[in-house]
Amino acid sequence: MESQESQDATDGTDLQRAFICASFNQDTTSLSVGTKTGYRLFSVTAVDKLDCIHEGECPDVYIVERLFSSSLVVVVSLSMPRRMNVYHFKKGTEICNYSYSNNILSVRLNRQRLVVCLEESVYIHNIKDMKLLKTLLNTPTNPTGLCALSVNHSNSYLAYPGSATIGEITVYDANNLSTLTLIQAHDSPLAALTFNGSGTKLASASEKGTVIRVFSVPEGQRLFEFRRGMKRYVSISSLSFSADAQFLCASSNTETVHIFKLEQHSPSQDEESPTWSAYMGKMFTAASTYLPTQVSDMMHQDRAFATVRLNMFGLKNISALATIQKLPRLLVASSDGCLYIYNVDPQDGGECVLIQKHRLFDSSEEQVEQKEEEDPEDVSPQPASQSYAATVALPSTPPSSTTLMGYSEEGGAQKGEVIPEHEFAESPVCLDDENEFPPFGNQSN
Repeated sequence: MESQESQDATDGTDLQRAFICASFNQDTTSLSVGTKTGYRLFSVTAVDKLDCIHEGECPDVYIVERLFSSSLVVVVSLSMPRRMNVYHFKKGTEICNYSYSNNILSVRLNRQRLVVCLEESVYIHNIKDMKLLKTLLNTPTNPTGLCALSVNHSNSYLAYPGSATIGEITVYDANNLSTLTLIQAHDSPLAALTFNGSGTKLASASEKGTVIRVFSVPEGQRLFEFRRGMKRYVSISSLSFSADAQFLCASSNTETVHIFKLEQHSPSQDEESPTWSAYMGKMFTAASTYLPTQVSDMMHQDRAFATVRLNMFGLKNISALATIQKLPRLLVASSDGCLYIYNVDPQDGGECVLIQKHRLFDSSEEQVEQKEEEDPEDVSPQPASQSYAATVALPSTPPSSTTLMGYSEEGGAQKGEVIPEHEFAESPVCLDDENEFPPFGNQSN
C-alpha cells in the first residue's frame, strides 16, 4: 500500500512539472491543456472517457484557447511570450502570428472578436480576418491579464480592471468599440471575472476572495452577493456560470470548490409558510436597514448551495459547470495533471460526489522527459517552466515585425495588412468545418 501511494505521489510530481495551464472552451465541451512540450485538446462530452482531439508540439505553452468546437486554436509559449500563434489544427496550418510590445498575459475569443491582454494595454481583433480593430492603451496595471469576454458574439462585452487599487470593473463593447459602464464591484483589487452565456450577467471576486458579486450587464446593477468564507482570504482562480446562468461555481487555492445558486427570494413565499426561519429572516431584513453598510451587506449574503472537497490544497485549478449526458456536472482541471468530474444535485445541492477522474497525460512520458533534461550531454538551453503570472517577469525583447495573415474558409493563410481602428466585420467568422460543427452564422430558431 505504501509503495503504491509513493508511486502515485511521484507520478503526481511529474505531472505537475509538465502541467502549465488549462482552459475550457466557451461552451465547456472541450478542455485545452498547455505543457512543457506542447498542448493538448480534449473532448469532455462524456463522463467515462476523455478523448484527446489534438496534440501540438511547442515548448512551454502557457496560453491555449480553442474557439468553441472549431479547428481554431490560439497558442502562446514562454519561449516567445510576446507572440500569439493562431492555428487551424485539423489542417495543421498556421492561420497567422502576431507580435506585441510586451508579454501576452491572456487571450479571450468568441465568434466575432479576439482579445489580447497585456499588462497595461488591450488589443481587440476582428476574428474573421484577424485584423486589429482597436488598441486600448494605458489601461490600469493588470499583472495577471485579468479580463473576460462574453461568448455571445452579438454583444461581445469585454470586462477588465478599471483600477489597480480598488475593485472597479470597466465594461467595454468590443463590437461597437466603446465603453459601456464602470462598476464599483469591490474595495480591493479584482481577482476573477466571468460573463454568463448571454452576456447579461457579470460575476466578480476580489483579491480577498471572501465575497463574490453578480451584476447586470450593461446596467451594472448588483443582483446577487455570495460569501464563500470569512475565516481566511483566498486566491480565486476561476469563476464560471452554468449554461442556464442558474448556478455559479468558484474555485481557489483551497481544497473547496463552491457552487452558488442564483435565485431571488420571494417575500410571498415567506408569507405562505410562516415558519420560525422565515420569521427570523424578516427580522434580520428589517434590522439590516438600521445597521452600518458592511454589516447589512453580510446579512444579505447567501452561502454556497453546493460544495466539492478536493483531495489537494494549494494547487492551481479551474472549474466549470457543464451538462454532460443530460446531467449537471462540475469539472475541475487541476495542476496535478487530472480532470475531476462531479455530480451536482440541482435541487438539494450539498456535497457533490466524485464520479470520474481522468489523467490528462501519462506519467511515463513525463519521466522520459525528466530523464532527458537531466542528461549531462545535453548542453542546449531548456526553457524554464514558469507559472502563468511569472511571464510578466521575463526579460523584454524588441517587438518583431510580422505579416498578419487572414483566415480563409479554405483554412489556408492569406496575406493581409493591419488596418486602421474601428473596422467592423459584417458577419461572424465562418470556419470550413461546418459539416462537423454547427455553422457560426446567425441561425433562426
